Amino acid sequence: MKVGIVGAGNVGATAAFAMVLTGAASEIVLVDANAALANAQAHDILHATPLGRPVRVRAGKYTDLTGAGVVVLSAGVGQRPGETRLELLGRNAKVFGEIIPAVLNACPDAILVVASNPLDVMTEIAARISGLPAGRVFGSGTILDTQRFRALLGEHLGVSPTSVHAYVLGEHGDSEVLWWSGATAGSLSVSEMAEQQGRPLDASARAMIDDAVRRAAYTIIDGKGATWFGIGGGLARIVQAIRSDERVLLSVSAMTADVEGVRDVTLSLPRVVGAGGVISTLRPTLDASERAALRRSAEILKKAVDGLSV
Repeated sequence: MKVGIVGAGNVGATAAFAMVLTGAASEIVLVDANAALANAQAHDILHATPLGRPVRVRAGKYTDLTGAGVVVLSAGVGQRPGETRLELLGRNAKVFGEIIPAVLNACPDAILVVASNPLDVMTEIAARISGLPAGRVFGSGTILDTQRFRALLGEHLGVSPTSVHAYVLGEHGDSEVLWWSGATAGSLSVSEMAEQQGRPLDASARAMIDDAVRRAAYTIIDGKGATWFGIGGGLARIVQAIRSDERVLLSVSAMTADVEGVRDVTLSLPRVVGAGGVISTLRPTLDASERAALRRSAEILKKAVDGLSV
């Protein structure tokens, strides 16, 4: 499957590299306003293909996206000193207003996967601009936060994170909700597994994991300025699921008609992802505190898009 990536910075380039290593794509085209950057990234990644999978990697223009099955949108502008969040959103909306029509003109049947921050709001902006159904335009959402949650739970329990099934819901951001009541390992609740492993998940342990998941991005940003490996791997996983029509459950962000009484809000829930994009959405059974937290997250995201004229 041919994949386009618009935005050849750290996130876009790392996603392309991860797709090469996993074989998620057969061809990758990098597009960036800085053509020299896209060309350099494409050549650098191409030189790794003899050690990975036979993927064709090149830089190009929007017209070179013709035939792409998926286009990852990782472009955007940074926040200026003194600029409000709403002003930044307005500028990024203008960027998407230029990018998305150009992408759809070249490949009108492509699935759009948003990776630009603030992720959930940019996903809603992309949906508004494109006019595509929710299943064909969605964001990477909390796939990275979910990876972090599973990794930390696996470490605490002393088992592989691949044996842990747990999701982070809501915003890809500070109001995200760790779905503790639905987390399992080896068909047992994580609490039961923890007891059997002699590693209890008491309030202190849960608080440490919750904080580590929620604050992970800040820690990484403090150390190196931005995150890109984790999300690059997550984007490759999404593309792989689409290419192979896996119908796998992934916590991605899409417009949702109703979330705990909040109407038409874009956030992450466990969703079935396959060849058509998002095929269906699961409604998790939450405890009272989780329901309240998810509603708060939905309200925050709903408020964030108020005032946008897209």
